[in-house]
Amino acid sequence: MIIRKNPNIRFPNPDPARVPPGQFVTQQWPVLHFGQIPKVDLQTWKFSIWGEVENPISWTWGEFQSLPRAARRNDVHCVTHWTRLDNEWEGVPVREVLRLARPKPEARFVVEHAVGGWTTNVPLPDFDRDDNLLATHHSGKPLTAEHGAPMRIVIPHLYFWKGAKWASGLELTREDRAGFWEENGYHMRGDPWKEERFSGD
Repeated sequence: MIIRKNPNIRFPNPDPARVPPGQFVTQQWPVLHFGQIPKVDLQTWKFSIWGEVENPISWTWGEFQSLPRAARRNDVHCVTHWTRLDNEWEGVPVREVLRLARPKPEARFVVEHAVGGWTTNVPLPDFDRDDNLLATHHSGKPLTAEHGAPMRIVIPHLYFWKGAKWASGLELTREDRAGFWEENGYHMRGDPWKEERFSGD
């Protein structure tokens, strides 16, 4: 795992109701990833939804930009114990792309796919929430490559790794299937309020 920008500058937790157990607040935005940052060519980039859906669908970067957009403000909690409050995101609501793909009744889980072959899994009820976003901007600026450009998934009520950086697609499935981090010992759901960090938690 690559970790940059030391997160260990701590600030008093402003409100225990916003900071899960075992977390500390930082004003930095640490960079954590495994391996090299993938190079994404927007000329060939596509975002696709397939699997247990009535309407498998794909968008080019230009088509993706034409989808309805929204802003969200939320806190993010990393499994490595840091929390960053009041993040301002902009992008396409998750519910907008699900509406277009039309999940089948059999769909119960989502496997998020990312450029480079990375995956992570999320139960569909955790994914299909109004707060969740396919984010292209943070704090009014386009995401940088190290933070998942051109688009990352944001699911603020779960640990931050449950929203894939460099997202390229969603596979809806009937059965739960571990992604890259889950295969390597991380929790299958990742609720920060229950400290679901690792598979035995």
